[in-house]
Amino acid sequence: MAGAVTLAPVTFAGTAEASETTQGRTETKVLTGRFEPGTEDFVYLPVEVPAGVSQLSVVYSYDKPTVPSGTPGNSCDIGIFDHRGTRLGGDGFRGWSGGFRDRFSISRTEATPGYLPGDVTRGTWNIVLGPYTIAPQGMNYRVEATLTYGPAGPAYQPNYPPERTRVRGRRWYRGDCHLHTVYSDGKRLPAEVAAGAREAGLDFITSTDHNTSSSHGVWGEFAGDDLLIVLGEEVTTRNGHWLALGVRPGQFVDWRYRSRDNEIDEYQRAVHRSGGLCVAAHPYCPWVGCNFKFGYDGFDAVEVWNGPWTWDDDAAVSEWDNTLVESVRGKGSLLPAMGNSDAHNPGQVIGLPQTVVLADALTRDAILDGIKSGRSWIAESARVQLSLAATGPRGQAAGIGDRLSVAAGDKVAVRLDVSGVPDGTVRLITDEGQVFQQSLPASGSGSVTWLTTPAVSAYVRAEVRHPLPDGSAGAPALSPGLNFGAMAAMTNPVFLGRV
Repeated sequence: MAGAVTLAPVTFAGTAEASETTQGRTETKVLTGRFEPGTEDFVYLPVEVPAGVSQLSVVYSYDKPTVPSGTPGNSCDIGIFDHRGTRLGGDGFRGWSGGFRDRFSISRTEATPGYLPGDVTRGTWNIVLGPYTIAPQGMNYRVEATLTYGPAGPAYQPNYPPERTRVRGRRWYRGDCHLHTVYSDGKRLPAEVAAGAREAGLDFITSTDHNTSSSHGVWGEFAGDDLLIVLGEEVTTRNGHWLALGVRPGQFVDWRYRSRDNEIDEYQRAVHRSGGLCVAAHPYCPWVGCNFKFGYDGFDAVEVWNGPWTWDDDAAVSEWDNTLVESVRGKGSLLPAMGNSDAHNPGQVIGLPQTVVLADALTRDAILDGIKSGRSWIAESARVQLSLAATGPRGQAAGIGDRLSVAAGDKVAVRLDVSGVPDGTVRLITDEGQVFQQSLPASGSGSVTWLTTPAVSAYVRAEVRHPLPDGSAGAPALSPGLNFGAMAAMTNPVFLGRV
């Protein structure tokens, strides 16, 4: 795994067995230490848990000295592994809250969000600290571990969401596959996320709390035939984040590695064995640890649009378009694009943006298949409607994510229909770059048709942009500012020509 160190164990006095005389008795140990710059990514504090414990509680803190402008200050995450150990990908994971909480508790019946309920079994547990950034002055930490003795309560009963709804029919379904709740660093309850998804007109969502599966068992009551809830995780490493979409209930995907450790392949395979997808998330996000350094091998899609449109989304789309060129050159496989809100808190709009997927039914497998096949486009909201299709000389037709199999010299008509983007700018883009541009009227609705051949264009995709702040449409020319306004919608490509 990424750099790690294990400290000397802490031992509690304990008791032979739980009884009326021990019920409610607590015992606390305090662990203190110091991290210097360059400390390993993860530091394990072993705690010897005796028999008869009904609850384990942890409180931690660390100092935050003033640092010079531009220098990262102290930031330290926390989680825990039980008696089954800390092995990468092992069964010992019992929870993670990053730096969002300063305390947590685990019992057989319940646990703090981010943590897994279950027996507090006898053996060596490991509190794990993740010193994310360390100030030049170092970081002093304090961890307080408390055991409560007594009989264990009733077992926790998870309520997982179903993997299918009764909704059938091949049509476009709208969804947001990157959402956070109070089970990681979000401030919305699952009920609030589900309500927000319905308000946004979404058909499906994916729960992707950071580095934990703890929310999986609460989603069942919020799903319905009008809202498919797919289970997932945002795998938050020190070299970038990725989404594990469609994992099995309770499946934990490890994050304790860097790109140079060559460990990620195993976790991608684990997601794929479960029938899920691996999606590179916000690859140009500028925050510490967010820049995506793993490359795209083994990934099924890339999140090119994350939340409200910003410069890093423009960079991600440009890089993604280069991967399309590589794929038509036979140098790589198709990497479809998707967009998600990454909404954490009230005020952050669920479904901005959303991925619109062509699927045969509103089921986990059908939606994931549509995403992986590139049969999808991205919209800023349900108000935006779009269709893109290519037609050959004998009436052959292909849509987004498909191939129009015609001869290299055959004339192909590409038609884009769009609504919901007043005064927007329509762009058609091929492996040559932008080849067509037209403005939409104030009504926001319009259609454009463009002619080409597979010999000239290996694929065609569409973008619909808002006007620039000065009201102009923008153009693909060098300029000191942005060339186009914010994205309103964009598609995966239609491929042209025979393979």
